[in-house]
Amino acid sequence: MTSKLDSLKQHTQIVADTGDIDAIAQLQPTDATTNPSLLLKAASLPRCEPLLQQAITDAKDSSDPVANACDRFAVAIGREILQLIPGRISTEVDARLSFDTAATLRKAVELIELYERAGVTRDRVLIKIAATWEGIQAAAALEREGIQCNLTLLFSFAQAQACADAGVYLISPFVGRIYDWYKAHEGRDFAGLEDPGVQSVARIFRYYKQHLYSTVVMGASFRNTGQIEALTGCDRLTISPQLLESLREQQGTLQLSPALTQGEVDERQLLDEKAFRWAHNEDAMATEKLAEGIRAFAADQLKLERLIMASGV
Repeated sequence: MTSKLDSLKQHTQIVADTGDIDAIAQLQPTDATTNPSLLLKAASLPRCEPLLQQAITDAKDSSDPVANACDRFAVAIGREILQLIPGRISTEVDARLSFDTAATLRKAVELIELYERAGVTRDRVLIKIAATWEGIQAAAALEREGIQCNLTLLFSFAQAQACADAGVYLISPFVGRIYDWYKAHEGRDFAGLEDPGVQSVARIFRYYKQHLYSTVVMGASFRNTGQIEALTGCDRLTISPQLLESLREQQGTLQLSPALTQGEVDERQLLDEKAFRWAHNEDAMATEKLAEGIRAFAADQLKLERLIMASGV
């Protein structure tokens, strides 16, 4: 009998959602993603401490040593991970730039330059950007320059529509955080194909495939293995080490999810800025969760900066 993890790999590309290098070495995903929260956790791991100290040392002569040390640490973690996986690493732009297109562009280019100086070519890196209107416009410009992007904190269908029309390489629609919101607001649990987070990703997947968008759909933010199994066949799924281990321990054969191929498909609609903002604003869950996610990532970025400052920068 095969494990559910091995079965899932037959249908979906697996991405590790972690900055834990040891966990990635053990689980052997194709790709990996990081974010400020995961980098903050990684900074406390013994294996990553030398990388943090080297980043701090290398950044001391820069114009903004704290910010530069954060960027260097993110790239150092990414470089280490890339030695263990055949695919790509996603590295995130500072969440505090989520509403500044020009600043997001500059930061993305700086990260790519740091990777290239470290011997990593840009075709192995995805720049993660929050899927605000400003972030989506920055991603569109970066894609034209050959820098591919992963649009994250995606909760509304409007965000998915705008990302596809912007030509971004990949989106990360969240499952677990949508599930959390509906569970709290409706006072009940959800499972399998009735899970609102699963339904959101499936709706986007069907829309992209029906209208021949090339943007990759990577489901993210899972709370349990049931959500993962319900999206078997999605282009990619980014999964925490804990849930990957759980899938590896469970025996069974997974089938392609009917939610990805069966059901209504929305008509294609091109959104300008006004239409995007209105449609996103009409989705109370998405509005709350996007704002909450940006605040949380910004808070962890600040914690990482304080940790670096405490180290003598």
